[in-house]
Amino acid sequence: MKRLSIVILLAVLAAGCGLNKQARQIEALEKCTYEISSADSIYLAGRDISRLVKNKTLELRNVPELALALFRKNIPLKARVNLAITNPTSTEAAINQFEYIVLIKNQEIANGFVNQKVSIQPGGTTTVPVRVNSNIYSFLSNGKTMEEILDFVRGGESGAAERKGVVTIKIKPTIDVGGKLVRYPGYITIDKEVSSKILF
Repeated sequence: MKRLSIVILLAVLAAGCGLNKQARQIEALEKCTYEISSADSIYLAGRDISRLVKNKTLELRNVPELALALFRKNIPLKARVNLAITNPTSTEAAINQFEYIVLIKNQEIANGFVNQKVSIQPGGTTTVPVRVNSNIYSFLSNGKTMEEILDFVRGGESGAAERKGVVTIKIKPTIDVGGKLVRYPGYITIDKEVSSKILF
């Protein structure tokens, strides 16, 4: 509620008499649920992870690019995480753009900015693709962590034992208030247990 009060105060300063509509949209935004629906187009050190899994060749010795990337201390991760936003209210919720941070085991692996207007109709769900493009050397330089990640990804293989893990996404939306873009104070945090089956 404290965050909501701050945003409403900003809305008053920015929009004066146009507060009612924006205040309702802000309330709707706060009541939305955020969920990671799937992840795809996952490339690690330039290799398509989904192809390796489907070919049952996801072993470190089969990814020589990874060894070179470790040597260079630059392990590029590219992926698309599909974020489903559901609006349970009777008012449209809208985000003009948002910053995001992706964490695994409370370690940041990526951050970025989505410059796209997103409208979530009352009772509706909108899926927003979030592009991840990051150097995750500091995250994977720990051999145990790397094996845990690879073990999780292997669980996406057909017939393999399902693996689960917690991914955290933090988003800071920017909304239009009276023609001015106002940043949401703080981050909306989404902690989601994800199954390896959503990867492919």
